[in-house]
Amino acid sequence: MKKVLVEAGKSLAEALIIVAIIILIVYAATGTWHVGFAVESGSMEPNMQVSDLILVQAPDRTNITAYEEGKMLNYTSFNNYGDVIIYRPNGLSSVTPIIHRAMYWVEEGEEMPNGKPAPHAGYITKGDNNPRPDQTRLEPVKREWVIAVAKVGVPYLGYPSIILKNVF
Repeated sequence: MKKVLVEAGKSLAEALIIVAIIILIVYAATGTWHVGFAVESGSMEPNMQVSDLILVQAPDRTNITAYEEGKMLNYTSFNNYGDVIIYRPNGLSSVTPIIHRAMYWVEEGEEMPNGKPAPHAGYITKGDNNPRPDQTRLEPVKREWVIAVAKVGVPYLGYPSIILKNVF
């Protein structure tokens, strides 16, 4: 019996070491512990679907290219100009992050889509499937509110995350 427990312990230790190595490699490659995010709404359709797992990179490891600049440079991400960012709305960590496209940058005082002056500099964002930018109801997205930049989408792999979020 003791031999079986020792072998089981060794197997568990090996598995944990392998998982730790994978996590460290992913962190080294992406610069973030947030490896991926599940798409929870249809706001980015048709370029991202509900249940897609979006693999990301840390914002300080890449340049964020907004839609307007992407159009001039012919740079696309997820079948449209500019980068898709994952951010905390109004900087609140208690709210589910939003996955939307960076449309353009505004400086403090410049007019936002809602006609009001921007309270601070930041990105104007919009879901590809939404009729209006997020900043008709939210503040511009400060750089420090950006959690990650979307790089690759994997269909259906976001389902476990969505199911677990709804259960707990």
